[in-house]
Amino acid sequence: MVNRTDDRSRLVVGVTGATGVVYAVRALDVLRALGIESHLIVSKSASLTRAYETDLSKDDLEGRADVVHQHTDIGAPLSSGSFRTMGMLIAPTSMRTLGEVASGVTASLISRAADVTLKERRPLVLLVRESPLNLIHLRNMATVTEAGATVFPPVPAFYSRPSTIEDIVDHTVGRALDQFGIRTDIFPRWDQDLRESARKSNPHTGALGGSE
Repeated sequence: MVNRTDDRSRLVVGVTGATGVVYAVRALDVLRALGIESHLIVSKSASLTRAYETDLSKDDLEGRADVVHQHTDIGAPLSSGSFRTMGMLIAPTSMRTLGEVASGVTASLISRAADVTLKERRPLVLLVRESPLNLIHLRNMATVTEAGATVFPPVPAFYSRPSTIEDIVDHTVGRALDQFGIRTDIFPRWDQDLRESARKSNPHTGALGGSE
């Protein structure tokens, strides 16, 4: 007989020092609303970015997660593949963290948990934030992609006519969670209804012609 001690779904959320901590904040709120257990790791640099970019305190951010792990705690449950999760979202992903994952260096719990996610063949979604990109960045992205990760730059979509920053953030977070099979209704999906709505809102929309 097999005893299940915890049937709740778990998702690991890493936050690094790149700009865009708001993506992690929104993801944590959505996961809580969906009843998905979140395990949060915040790097030292991410704590600085949080203070620069938001009015949230350390407790405000950590309070959104079900479980908080210190980024220096290499012995945390997340460091073992026997700790079952749905995968890991790093939002945002700094180029330093990308480089650690690409090279297999596990200098913190974030990169260690990412390495475990890859070796266990679980989804690893990296919201990489940098522009412009140099060749080292591109090669690291190719390396992690070949290893099974999904490189997911938080690029806004405008076909839904976003009117607020929250609309833009929700689109990225919702699409990122799609990668784990987590369906949300926090953003409008492109379908026939949205297409017709876009057409009606712009009477000049017509058939496109010519070369692209």
